[in-house]
Amino acid sequence: QVQLVESGGGLVQPGGSLRLSCAASGRIYSINTMGWYRQAPGKQRELVASITAGGSTNYADSVKGRFTISRDNAKNTVYLQMNTPKPDDTAVYYCNAYLRVSILDRTFSEYWGQGSQVTVSS
Repeated sequence: QVQLVESGGGLVQPGGSLRLSCAASGRIYSINTMGWYRQAPGKQRELVASITAGGSTNYADSVKGRFTISRDNAKNTVYLQMNTPKPDDTAVYYCNAYLRVSILDRTFSEYWGQGSQVTVSS
């Protein structure tokens, strides 16, 4: 029943900006850490950024200073603001969340978005 729906992907020019959004829907009791991963053709999926329920963030070294992860807990949504993207940022971006659907759940289950293509090109 729980779904993570992404939006905001597309083509962006170097030096431009793009914002990805990922909204969790369905019965949700609580969401712990949310994050963004990406995978380029022929490469392994890598963590781009993560954010805890309390707002603590972590970034891959390659995106520090350029990307910003944030969340709106009232909307169960996580964002990735991509400033000054580079061609190497081209990849399919997936949002991720660990959540509980009920107070009875003893742990968090992992969910993934459908993936969004981000292409950085002039």
